[in-house]
Amino acid sequence: MPADPFFYLCAIPAVLIYGIAKGGFGGSIAVMSVPLMTFVVSPTRAAAILLPILCVMDLFVVRTYRGTYDARALKLLLPGAMTGILIGYLGAGMMNDDAMRVMIGVISLLFCITSWLDWPRGAGREHNAAGGAIFGTLAGFTSFNIHAGGPPFGMYLLPKRLDPLVYAGTAGIFFAVVNYVKLVPYYLLDQLRTDTLVLSLTLVPLAPIGVKLGHFLVRRIDARLFYLVCYFFLFIVGIKLLFEGLGYL
Repeated sequence: MPADPFFYLCAIPAVLIYGIAKGGFGGSIAVMSVPLMTFVVSPTRAAAILLPILCVMDLFVVRTYRGTYDARALKLLLPGAMTGILIGYLGAGMMNDDAMRVMIGVISLLFCITSWLDWPRGAGREHNAAGGAIFGTLAGFTSFNIHAGGPPFGMYLLPKRLDPLVYAGTAGIFFAVVNYVKLVPYYLLDQLRTDTLVLSLTLVPLAPIGVKLGHFLVRRIDARLFYLVCYFFLFIVGIKLLFEGLGYL
């Protein structure tokens, strides 16, 4: 267990942010969590530490939003997500930590830019099998590598303009399935080692707190302001990781 307080200074807000995202904001801002933890551990280890915690969060999210979801969206997105997880597993040995940092940085920056430009509103509002397969695969792949499936998931579903609670419930079921499936390849890749699980265990009490906080916030605060603040910090972290991965820092 790391004795460095800086680990917990980064890990605690990372877990809470992910819980808040899962609890009411559809998972999109959760893309901040792995970048935040990469200040203190490698991207691969950050993802491994977070996965068991996410699985616990999923139980609370599914219970909170039980019966509130878009079945058509899940039917279209989940098959692609399984394909994306398989691609991530088969290609796991091809990416080193610097490549992961570049990928995290690029995804973070693209997500900020598309959000600021309000790109999703230009997409179709109707469900589409091809779009579901493409964005589902991207969500599965990025979720497998860095738990950043929220942006591609959002790019597909946000234009549908669902009720916020239906959107959050759909995201909750989607990522619950994805995360529990990911346990198998993570185990096969020896990423769920004892020392990693111990760290997960120390942070897991934050899981229900984050989810409940997200559910509270989505009902009571101005989500636009919340997103703007998160995007600003995500943009800064994305630039840092991109330059670090490219060897400029």
